[in-house]
Amino acid sequence: MVEPVASLLEGFMLLPLQRALLACVLCGLGCSLLSVFIVLMRMPLIGVSMSHAAFAGAVFGILFGFNPVVSGFLLCIAVAGVLGPFSDRVSMSPENALGIFFSFLMGAAFLGMGILTQTKAGALNLMWGNLLSISRRDIAVLSVVTAVLVLFLVLFFKEVRAVLFHRKLAASCGVPERLVYYAILFLTGAVVSANLSTVGGLLIFALLMQPGATALQLTYDLKHFFCLAAAAGVLACVSGLVLSYVFDLPSGASVVVMATAIFALSYIFSPKRPRRGRRAQRKTP
Repeated sequence: MVEPVASLLEGFMLLPLQRALLACVLCGLGCSLLSVFIVLMRMPLIGVSMSHAAFAGAVFGILFGFNPVVSGFLLCIAVAGVLGPFSDRVSMSPENALGIFFSFLMGAAFLGMGILTQTKAGALNLMWGNLLSISRRDIAVLSVVTAVLVLFLVLFFKEVRAVLFHRKLAASCGVPERLVYYAILFLTGAVVSANLSTVGGLLIFALLMQPGATALQLTYDLKHFFCLAAAAGVLACVSGLVLSYVFDLPSGASVVVMATAIFALSYIFSPKRPRRGRRAQRKTP
């Protein structure tokens, strides 16, 4: 599926900056849609665990001579396959289960970095990302993964809405909430591993949290929530790319800074935030 998209992109003869801009749109869209799940389900460690799984897989791919993106993807899928049943079956909260996986994967990633005897430039590039070095194949992978995510949301929006509201209540109503939850984990792993070359395995956590947190300040409607999160994610990626290009800064870090700035603006102008005038009015007898 990736090869036809890659061959199609070859016909357009995209320049590096054009590829970076397209990667920004795809990265911002995919990560921000997933951030809605992570924010509303109150499990930020999903993003942390998956980002470290992708980075650890990429490091060990470099160590053993495999494609780092493929090895990162495979480890993400493996973690997603274990994480869902593990968090459901053990007598602990999902946050604690995610914390165990996060600490293990972080240790594995830096263990691999320590074992590497060759240059660590490739591993560091996957850690921080570099939008201007995106290849056509990277764009093709991003396109396929983002399209699958959008298709999942369109086809199963009612089930997704029920699971986001309450997993146990959704299960009692006949919604296959476990399948939806596991699908979210798999899609998170796929999106994170596909974006190793854009924002990096460590910095991508910001894009899995902040667009959703931005939308949370601005709306109560779930459809608007997805739209605002997507807009915030794409804007953060594009403006971060512009910032890095103009001032010669690391692109991944620039994207994260812009995502934080957009969240700060949404918090300042949020209609949900209590105003001083309202507080004073409430205190008045």
